[in-house]
Amino acid sequence: MGQTVFIPRELDANEPRVAASPDTVKRLAGLGFDVIVESGAGTASRIPDEEFAKTGAVIGKAGDIAKADVVLKVRRPDEAELKAYRPGTAVIAIMDPYGNDATVDALARAGVTAFSMEFMPRITRAQSMDVLSSQANLAGYQAVIDAAAEYDRALPMMMTAAGTVPAAKAFIMGVGVAGLQAIATARRLGAVVTATDVRPAAKEQVASLGAKFLAVEDEEFKAAETAGGYAKEMSREYQTKQAALTAEHIAKQDIVITTALIPGRPAPKLVSAAMVASMKPGSVIVDLAVERGGNVEGAVPGQVVTTANGVKIVGHLNVAGRVAASASLLYARNLFAFVETLVDKTTKTLAINRDDDLVKATMLTDGGKVVHPAFIGKPAVMIASAEPGKAAAAEKPAAPKKAAASRKLAAPKSLANKPKGIA
Repeated sequence: MGQTVFIPRELDANEPRVAASPDTVKRLAGLGFDVIVESGAGTASRIPDEEFAKTGAVIGKAGDIAKADVVLKVRRPDEAELKAYRPGTAVIAIMDPYGNDATVDALARAGVTAFSMEFMPRITRAQSMDVLSSQANLAGYQAVIDAAAEYDRALPMMMTAAGTVPAAKAFIMGVGVAGLQAIATARRLGAVVTATDVRPAAKEQVASLGAKFLAVEDEEFKAAETAGGYAKEMSREYQTKQAALTAEHIAKQDIVITTALIPGRPAPKLVSAAMVASMKPGSVIVDLAVERGGNVEGAVPGQVVTTANGVKIVGHLNVAGRVAASASLLYARNLFAFVETLVDKTTKTLAINRDDDLVKATMLTDGGKVVHPAFIGKPAVMIASAEPGKAAAAEKPAAPKKAAASRKLAAPKSLANKPKGIA
């Protein structure tokens, strides 16, 4: 019997995605793994158990996780789930570690080797493993669909015998992967689209999609990009000028979609209450950064808020998960591409090379310790027991003050200069 990959059902009520597809189950089996999929894991992504079984998976129960050498998840396991994991298990997921120090420590104490997929470096070799891009692409698409659903008018211009319906005006703030997809989708639906970003290179990308770029294009703007193509911190003076231009523009828009995120920090506020108040009744704002504090003043996570002046602020959680059937297929491919690099092709067993750049960039915990440089604070006492699933209580040593501070302030090299805008 070979090593076992386990695909659990996600326990978070807001998470309909699954970390495998029938295609990746077949590919994992080809690498030499036995694959167990928890019953019902793919139901919310329109993948019934029978589809997994057809491609070689065994349909199991939650307790089968104790047999796993590798666990593939969408969201990180919580402390209760970790009690069933064997020490040494490789756990690969979107770990969302910033601001969740206690959970990172719990991963270390459980003795698992945890990989945070959102830390995957953006290099050619790792393009197929980039979960931020694959999921942000769908989030950008869905943001426009959600905006159109809330907007009670047609988006394209329509010329009829009874008169002309004007095209909706859409403004995309933040031209990362999500922003670019939002531009493309809004354009396909017939809206007149404008977009803004602090990176000069974004102007050409916006124009290539048929939209108009909006920015204060002074000398500071022209130098607002590093040699690697990432955004620089802008001066307060520039931010004031850009805010004034943006405020004037937003007042004329029907739809605004904000996508700005900075890893490890709260989302920057881009749209003030005064800007919202300037918009016409029936206008719609979609805040894709609402889970990180939001780009829009007045946005509420998980809710659609209607303001006193009739503007709808959409704050849906897990927007990529709103198209789970598509998101799961892409995410599963991302995970498989990474797992493939961890397997010895001769022995067909897991052989993690801790000197590999991908491993060094993504490994969060290993051997009972937090090992990622952005989160190193203290060694954790490993949870271990003679029987899988029975965790022993452990007392953690106090963290050195300097190390604890560094955990909050440091940023991983692969993400430290990431451009503003989701993915």
